Amino acid sequence: MSTPSPADLTPVHAALDLIARMVGALEQTPLVAISSLDREGKVTFCNSQFASLAGLTMQEAIGRPLAELMSRAERQDEHDAMVEEVWRSGKPGPLGDWHVRAFSGRDLWLYSTKVPVWQDGELAQVVCMDVDVTQRKDDESALRAVGENFSQMFARSSDAVLIMRDGMIVEVNPAAMRLFKCDSAARLAGHRLHTFSPLRQPGGELSETGVASREAVAFSDGNSRFEWCYTDCDGTAFWAEVLMTALQPGQSDLLYVVVRDISDRKQAERTVRLAAQVFENSRDAIVLTDRRRHIIASNRAYSQTTGFAAEELLGQPISLYRSGVQDESFYREVWSQVEASDHWQGETWARRKNGEIFPCWVSVTAIRDQAGLVSNYMGSLSDITERKRTEEYTRHLAEHDFLTDLPNRVLLLDRLNLALAAARRSKSSLAVLFLDLDRFKMINDTLGHAVGDRLLKEVAARLLRCVRSVDTVSRHGGDEFVVVLAEVGGPERAAHVAETVLQAVTQEYVLGEHLLHVSTSIGIAMFPSDGADIDSLVKHADIAMYHAKQAGRDRYQFFGQEMNARVVVHASLEKGLRRALDEGQFELAYQPEVDIASGEVVGMEALLRWRHPEQGLLLPQDFLNVAQESGLMVAIGGWVLRSACSRARKWLEDGGALVVSVNIAIGQFMHKNFVDSVAEALRGSGLAPQWLELELTEDTIMRGGSDVPEKLGALRELGVRVSIDDFGTGYSQLMQLKEFPIYKLKIAQSFMDNGTDATAIRTIIAMARSLDMTVIAEGVETEDQLQLLRELGCDQYQGQLAENAVRTTP
Repeated sequence: MSTPSPADLTPVHAALDLIARMVGALEQTPLVAISSLDREGKVTFCNSQFASLAGLTMQEAIGRPLAELMSRAERQDEHDAMVEEVWRSGKPGPLGDWHVRAFSGRDLWLYSTKVPVWQDGELAQVVCMDVDVTQRKDDESALRAVGENFSQMFARSSDAVLIMRDGMIVEVNPAAMRLFKCDSAARLAGHRLHTFSPLRQPGGELSETGVASREAVAFSDGNSRFEWCYTDCDGTAFWAEVLMTALQPGQSDLLYVVVRDISDRKQAERTVRLAAQVFENSRDAIVLTDRRRHIIASNRAYSQTTGFAAEELLGQPISLYRSGVQDESFYREVWSQVEASDHWQGETWARRKNGEIFPCWVSVTAIRDQAGLVSNYMGSLSDITERKRTEEYTRHLAEHDFLTDLPNRVLLLDRLNLALAAARRSKSSLAVLFLDLDRFKMINDTLGHAVGDRLLKEVAARLLRCVRSVDTVSRHGGDEFVVVLAEVGGPERAAHVAETVLQAVTQEYVLGEHLLHVSTSIGIAMFPSDGADIDSLVKHADIAMYHAKQAGRDRYQFFGQEMNARVVVHASLEKGLRRALDEGQFELAYQPEVDIASGEVVGMEALLRWRHPEQGLLLPQDFLNVAQESGLMVAIGGWVLRSACSRARKWLEDGGALVVSVNIAIGQFMHKNFVDSVAEALRGSGLAPQWLELELTEDTIMRGGSDVPEKLGALRELGVRVSIDDFGTGYSQLMQLKEFPIYKLKIAQSFMDNGTDATAIRTIIAMARSLDMTVIAEGVETEDQLQLLRELGCDQYQGQLAENAVRTTP
């Protein structure tokens, strides 16, 4: 048949043509049955799906009334009225389910709608679109056929039950809403099961694919049982056991799903699994026994620690593996405590398979059943070998000197206490030797602390070779050592050891590139004659050492009561010096320095005096040694410096242009803040620096350490002049001093005493002139001495003659 041209098409034909094109597209979707009706209700067009539902071919169906092909039975009038309304209003009919009897006699359920089709402004056709929902209706009928008993079981079940169609939740029971914490069934309906699951299951499986695969198993096998992790409507995860059952395996897409919460069981399983992992992977060795104390299990750590494999231990009594160190009474006490309190722990010993004994920390716990009876015992064992070594090392560090590894004061006191107790029991003698290296500080200052430390270590090694193993050699601090001679026999034996020590210490030391010689002074105190307790013995040995140094060093000295008396005097002087500083008992006297050529006074030397409240006026030789030994020279020297600067400032104000000279002790000069203290004294007094002169001895320059040039340079930058006091009595040579900014040399008084040493004086003056230094002589008492100095070219003098000249000046 030829296709009519557009000009030949009537409105009806045009509508049919449009429908034909639409249906042609819809043929690709065979689930929708399409038919077109004219005003008489006859089918003018249909697709194959419609014809199939009717049980005819498309040619047989076209031209027949729709009511004949798909009868609505008792609802036919309702259907006809709906179609008539579509023709009348031109609006689509409502969607709905219709029970029909097909031409073939089949009963069907159709989900239908009616759509008007317009052409050139006129209603041309009504298109019927039907979807076969017979299967769905059958399934719904099947569910209803279960009856009222199933409905009650579904509603009252304590297990969550979900009905699913095509993978979607369509109905849930109250238990399901409670389990998933949803306030209504609508929160669950219309969703898939994986919607209420984490993205991935704990094992890593994607929840979406996992649910789909298990649904497929249920449809193919009839049911599928599995465990699943869900998340409820609050987002909280829980574990469930799931049973999916296909209502009509192989035919229906309905699933009956029972979900049972197993979170508590899973938690218990995790707890058991964790306990097993803890048991097996614990770093502590753990063993379990039955109530008869026979081994029933042991972990990996127990095998690693003891060397016994788990198979070897199984069934054996735990007592079989005792160390043998403790006796039976120890183990009776352990089990007695376990029976009384269900627990015992403590430090003990254990035995490895190879027979090695090792220290361990053991804990034993009784495990009781629900009836309160002991069912098992658990023992844990920790190898504390390394901890004991660490404790021993820590204790060693706490009790030994870090440099020499000799016992320190703490361990010395402990050993001395034990030695005294033993001496009292045996009524024997004991000796304490107190050693101090001679002039060790000079080695430290000149060669550095690294060399000093090496020397101390070598001295310690030599001392150890001089004594017995029962004796103790201790480093007391700095360059001081204490030796305890136990059961020494008497003073003769102590003297012999002291002689041995002196010889050993004075041997030459080869320390890298340095060859050193050092000596020591030793004080000896004997028990019981010199003291009955630790403090007395150490104190008296220290006093004896001090007197050995006073006697010339490199010797030993036994303690005597006269020594103690001198120490008492020393202590009294020190106490008095501290009070003198606090109460202002010091004062200064000034000795003039006179220019030889003009006879004019050019300066004053400040001389320290102590106006003692009981002993009267004391000169420096009466107390300076004590001040230096007690560390008070920095404070006393600071007072002298400040007072002298203030006095010089007063002279200037009164019209006297005099330089004030201040003697500086070595301890004061070596102090790190010395230069700052000079600057502060000048600022505090308002004295210009050119009116201050500091006197240092040769010994101070030579022993002042590596920072002497820096300090002297700083004083020169400050504007203060430096002179060398008592030149010619020290160990320096004049040429050594040319490197330093020295302004003046003071010829020592010893060159004036017992006959003037003109040759030495001439030499000193000549060398000083070559270095452009001023020369002053001290201790000048006669006119002959002054005349000699004038002839030799000396610049200035001081002494009794200068003081007399000043007093007689009108």
